[in-house]
Amino acid sequence: MAALEDQILDTWNIHNRINLYVLDAISPEALMGTPASKGRNVGEEFAHMHNVRLMWLKPAVPELMEGLEKIEKDQAPDKERLQKALAASGEAIAMLLRQGMEGGGKIKGSKPHLVGFLGYLISHESYHRGEIGIILTQSGHPLDKKISYGMWEWEVR
Repeated sequence: MAALEDQILDTWNIHNRINLYVLDAISPEALMGTPASKGRNVGEEFAHMHNVRLMWLKPAVPELMEGLEKIEKDQAPDKERLQKALAASGEAIAMLLRQGMEGGGKIKGSKPHLVGFLGYLISHESYHRGEIGIILTQSGHPLDKKISYGMWEWEVR
């Protein structure tokens, strides 16, 4: 069995790959899909996930922000930008988790502990991934069933 530290990092990395798997399956025009109840469009939801990661990285380990930039609302429909940003911020969060484990299981600015922080991140992004699925359906661009089921296949992602 892998060490607990490896399992924690693997859990985060699987989650991040699932976000990218879903994004990859969405057409560029569908990124502009908007919800029936107003709010963020699909691209803005992905940008929000990336931007919240930056919000945690900046106070915790500012040097991990190197090369990372906030995605502004007008940049959110750019699929390639979203893919690169989520991949890069995902790697930075993995480094933050690694440093937190090396530092006794704490993430600066987060309570109660590192595993709770990981749970928060995954819960937050999964909530928005669910919203993305709803928005895509409401805007006439539903996810293919293969993708909808595939995001639950953690053992292969």
